[in-house]
Amino acid sequence: MQLAKTLRQSPLHIAAQLKNELEQAGRMEGLLNRIETAPPGFLNFHIDWNVWVRKDFRLSEAGGGKVVIEHTSINPNKSAHIGHLRNACIGDSLARLLKKAGYRVEVHNYIDDLGNQLADTVVGLLNVNHQAEHLRFGDYCWELYARVNKEYEQNSALLEQRSRVLQALEDGDGNVAWIGLLTAERIVREHLEEMKSFGIDYDLLVWESRIVREGFWDSAFRLLQQTELFHRETSGKLEGCWVLKQPVPESEAEPDTEHQADKVLVRSNGILTYTAKDIAYHLWKFGLLTNDFRYKGISDGLWSTHAEGIAADYGKADLVVNVIDRRQEYPQAMVKQALEVLGFEAPAKNLRHVGYGVVSLSPGAAIDLGIDTSDGKTAYAMSGRQGIGIKVSDLLGLMEAQIEGKRSDPKGLSSRLIAAAAIRYYLLRFALPTEVVFDIQQATETTGNTGVYLMYAHARAANILTKAQANELLRTESLPEDFTPLERAEHALLRQIAAWPDTLSAACEELSPTPICHFAYELATLFNHFYTACPILKAEPNRQPFRLWLTAIFKNVIADVLDVIGLPAPDRM
Repeated sequence: MQLAKTLRQSPLHIAAQLKNELEQAGRMEGLLNRIETAPPGFLNFHIDWNVWVRKDFRLSEAGGGKVVIEHTSINPNKSAHIGHLRNACIGDSLARLLKKAGYRVEVHNYIDDLGNQLADTVVGLLNVNHQAEHLRFGDYCWELYARVNKEYEQNSALLEQRSRVLQALEDGDGNVAWIGLLTAERIVREHLEEMKSFGIDYDLLVWESRIVREGFWDSAFRLLQQTELFHRETSGKLEGCWVLKQPVPESEAEPDTEHQADKVLVRSNGILTYTAKDIAYHLWKFGLLTNDFRYKGISDGLWSTHAEGIAADYGKADLVVNVIDRRQEYPQAMVKQALEVLGFEAPAKNLRHVGYGVVSLSPGAAIDLGIDTSDGKTAYAMSGRQGIGIKVSDLLGLMEAQIEGKRSDPKGLSSRLIAAAAIRYYLLRFALPTEVVFDIQQATETTGNTGVYLMYAHARAANILTKAQANELLRTESLPEDFTPLERAEHALLRQIAAWPDTLSAACEELSPTPICHFAYELATLFNHFYTACPILKAEPNRQPFRLWLTAIFKNVIADVLDVIGLPAPDRM
């Protein structure tokens, strides 16, 4: 129809020409049993399902390029909360997705052991007398971190100590630095245990302190000094600071927005900003520095940067993906700009920021935490400084109890695994920019768009096939020689299964697990409709082989889908 004016022909005539060309050229490789034109200029394609189901459709592989994905990256100063968990679930699902697409994927967890948050916890450990009984050190520090931030408001001398602690952490020698290191290491171990419960793993822990002490920033600094946009301010409020100037568009003589403000990389007191260290880290990620870390294995498959480690082959990425909440868009843009300023155009283009919305609490969840909800808000923000939020470990225990109270079959998947899967899917199914308002009751529902519903669909298919084998109804999972899907539910399920490779491709392009979640829910729903509308084990003899085959194909595809989003594929719930 868009060509009608250009070609000066009617849309229907153009459609007929396209139809003839496709038929004569033998395109579509027999997948279509007919093509029809329809007014005012449509082409309708009718799939020959007998041909289609015998094709081996696969996601086109990406050619083996290497991707470094950085996610989780929780400040090692207290226990993780559900906002951190959303980051980790998104990042882990992207890693699974890109592996499925044929990329070589390396997963990093960046440990900010020189930042303000760890400094605050160290200040609290040294100066605040906090008495509380906890099984985990991170939970103790959760309360301590909130307390020290309240103390800052009343004690300016205590706040001044933060700068001294920051400097001590960066220097890396002395009592304060050791206290910071031991605190960070203990809490990181607890974070790793928590993430393991959700099936989340890493290849490499990158400690910020190693970036400073191994000379990464020194190398980056020398490179930046050769550019015109990086210089030291000699006057004004930024006097003594090294800044990366923002290029001003010709249309704006006087920039006045945040994205055009100067960005400090080194403060006047010599302390590096987070962005400075991040620039150095990304130069290394792309293999653009001569420096390298040394590495030490800390558990099966997990390595860490370490002063006394060995040489290993990490980094040197073709594509870098950073999963960081969307409020960090500006610092991420600064890293990309630094790469561009240094002339590394291709790496700058291949640096992708996957931003996402924060996690808030529903009124019900807020009430459970003792938060005053009399103002009638629809959501309540979490705040580590105020000690408001749901810790990951507490949430998992609470959800496990909810699942245990609802289930009728204790012999299937453990309640803890079901709870972890339910939480994970709840945090993944919303569009990335969306703020997630977490509600415990909704996340544990067994119907609707939940992880439990998806796993039930796989278990149902597995149960049908097990019974069929026991009754010698299913001798093979291959397709019958000839079949015709007559029922609408059969057609609908086949069409959804056919969309799986395209859905994977779209999710890879978007760098988002959301299309996978939408596909998974629709697939499970259509299978359940098929199960209800079309008898399988009691089907007529001429229909049963096809329906058993369709059930087996569904089971394979839903298992593949669940694997990408990090959920179990149980044979029994």
